[in-house]
Amino acid sequence: MSRTSIYTEGFSHRNPIPAACRIGDILCSGSIQGTDPGTGAYGDTLEAQCALMLDHVRRIVEQAGGSTQDIIKLTVWMNDRSQRKALNTVWLKMFPDECSRPARHTMQASLDGGKLIECSFMAVIGRGGNHA
Repeated sequence: MSRTSIYTEGFSHRNPIPAACRIGDILCSGSIQGTDPGTGAYGDTLEAQCALMLDHVRRIVEQAGGSTQDIIKLTVWMNDRSQRKALNTVWLKMFPDECSRPARHTMQASLDGGKLIECSFMAVIGRGGNHA
């Protein structure tokens, strides 16, 4: 199986790396931040960055041929993880079914450059039609 780099309009890294990489059914992302797809600027608030970040996640997994139902784990870094309520609000909109949510681990981190939150994810795509 060959490796395929995944790029999506409105999201990019400053370094020469793709948004995600897929080999076979496995998709792994790089770091995803809460940036505006039109300007590249970080959202003004933690709530805005959370919404923008998860929208990038959705668009990246769809660009790779999957859906949010294929995501099996998100790892999240926050400047202040005691503010997880902002993340949980958009998390529950993206994953409303408590019986079908990906695993998630949220860690405290010292993020730079106006970032309040960032994540990476792993998905398994093309599981023989097991989409919910």
